[in-house]
Amino acid sequence: MPQAAPSRLQPFLVPALGLVLCAFTLAEVNYPVLAPQTQLAVFSLIGLILCFLTIPARAGWEGRRAARLADGLLVALSLAVWGYIIVHSEPVFSAWWRDGQSLGNRAGQETALDAAVGVVGTLLVLEAARRSLGLALPLLSAAFLIYAYAGPSLPDWLLPHRGYGLTRITAQAFLHSQGVFGVALNVMFTYVFLFVLLGVFLERTGATSFIIDLARRLFARSVGGPAKVSVLSSGLMGSLSGSAVANTVTTGTFTIPLMRSSGFTPATAAAVEAAASSGGALMPPVMGAGAYMMLEIIDPPVTYLQVIRAALLPAIIYYLSLLLVVHFRAQRRGLAATDQGERPRLSPPAGVVFAAAFTALLLFLLMGYTAFRAVTLALASGALASLCFSSTRVGGKGFLEVAAKAARDVVPLIAAAACVGLVLGVVTLTGVGTRFPALLLPLAEQNLPLALFLLMISSLVLGMGLPSAVCYLLLATLVGPVLGQLGVVPLAAHLFIFYFGMMSMVTPPVALAGYAAASIAGSDIMRTSMAAFRMALVGFTLPYMFVFRPQLLMLEPGGGPAPPLHIAGAVFIAVLGIIPFAAAIAGRLFTNLGLLMRALLLSASMLLLLPGPHLLVAGLDVPLFDASGAVVFAALAMVDWRRSRQAPAAAPTGGTGGGPAGPARERPAP
Repeated sequence: MPQAAPSRLQPFLVPALGLVLCAFTLAEVNYPVLAPQTQLAVFSLIGLILCFLTIPARAGWEGRRAARLADGLLVALSLAVWGYIIVHSEPVFSAWWRDGQSLGNRAGQETALDAAVGVVGTLLVLEAARRSLGLALPLLSAAFLIYAYAGPSLPDWLLPHRGYGLTRITAQAFLHSQGVFGVALNVMFTYVFLFVLLGVFLERTGATSFIIDLARRLFARSVGGPAKVSVLSSGLMGSLSGSAVANTVTTGTFTIPLMRSSGFTPATAAAVEAAASSGGALMPPVMGAGAYMMLEIIDPPVTYLQVIRAALLPAIIYYLSLLLVVHFRAQRRGLAATDQGERPRLSPPAGVVFAAAFTALLLFLLMGYTAFRAVTLALASGALASLCFSSTRVGGKGFLEVAAKAARDVVPLIAAAACVGLVLGVVTLTGVGTRFPALLLPLAEQNLPLALFLLMISSLVLGMGLPSAVCYLLLATLVGPVLGQLGVVPLAAHLFIFYFGMMSMVTPPVALAGYAAASIAGSDIMRTSMAAFRMALVGFTLPYMFVFRPQLLMLEPGGGPAPPLHIAGAVFIAVLGIIPFAAAIAGRLFTNLGLLMRALLLSASMLLLLPGPHLLVAGLDVPLFDASGAVVFAALAMVDWRRSRQAPAAAPTGGTGGGPAGPARERPAP
């Protein structure tokens, strides 16, 4: 995120605003006093002010007098517009209300001043999103606003409607609670910012370094150890940060040079980090804000504990597949295990702080506390634990730095949530959210695999350049009902959408996590993105697996809790399926594999991972595809194992079969 050159006031103003944002959010989330729309207005106002103060309108304009004046004007307009929303929403200002009615109660009777406030506010939201996220989301929001206005003149394939005037559009999209101040911003305010604050606090105390050092010690003697460090540390960090790009930058700064020094090429090192960091947003408890949005959208409603419980096993399977891929790949390239002398010393104080915060978070969630109360108590637990050690103690200046960094980190999320609120307001106004599924269903012709494929493509396309939570929210609103009509468990349907929105982070041509990793490694962007895409391929099969086998989500096909035996069976088949999958991708099982063996292993994996018919054998219900895949894999594994036993002195090389030992450094993949 580009930073503007600071003015004289900025070094003091930004930390002060960050402290106000943290204190306000912690207080209002746990002990609300203000009206809901007022809460969101204050929260987003501070975010927009920080955006205009810290992110330049254009690269290269930092420090220009004209740019500073423009930024000051935008801050003043934000104060005026958001101040108007606050005054006309909060009962304490009821003496100033028009005809004694709040802004929400006079919906449909907006004045010219209301409309002007709505137009200016919409433009400010679009500009904040452009600065912090680029053009993709503002252009998408602008397209929806145009759609709302030009409804009568649209062709049939664009779902025409009767059309709405400027006042009605801006009222729906900005002034009321179904647009900017709606579900997306509420999720950021109620849940996400507190997790961002917790993550920044743990980083400040050294708990982040502890996670990486712990992973390094665990894999110190393992082949491809640095890559496994990247996988594990990114998973642990991602479970708290929930952002693929932020995770890549945080852990990749350390793990990518570590992988390169051990023999991985720059592109491969960056690809491992990008794939691992993208999966971090699939790992509970944060899940890139998707878990919290599901609480607001899924019908019938689910609890936060149900969401993270369902997401746990697929996330673990994803990371297991990455560990297998990097292990087989390191063996194929003949990379040596990390020397024991390189194992770092752990910092017990930092470990205590991390354990206190993470244990408290899980404990309070299991006790039934709401997510925001649990993370607040986890933050308090971590803060108390940090006071016990001089190396982790955060003083007054440290807390100010934590608040400032957390506020900066959440600015793009606030801008994204406000901007996507414009889209959601238009969706509600025009009814396109109910008409689009009706258009998609005939295309699928009641064919669930086809509907899933169309939804996957939609998720990947929309996810290009958009935060995962934004992508999920848009698709869940537009096409989520389609899967419900096709008989999919609602929670499985929403996780399916979320997974593919997240996988867009490593899907070329717009693979944002791949771009971030490539910039750290100094590798080619497209080559890195393609390599990350290959490594994360199991993430493209998992959603299909848990739709057809909801036991992986600990659910029965009817939506109720699955018995432990059914869960264990589904996990066993899934794990058995990803082993040949990882071997086929990496080109290594017991020996280096040629193209034919890789194709056969991939076929065995597909048989294990896909649903199929069942046969009744001796009173047992045997899944035909699973049994066939297991037999094929066992036969292939036996053949390859015997080949490895016949040439015990052969060492892995970069070729397509067994052979003499190759060089220690990794050679580019063919």
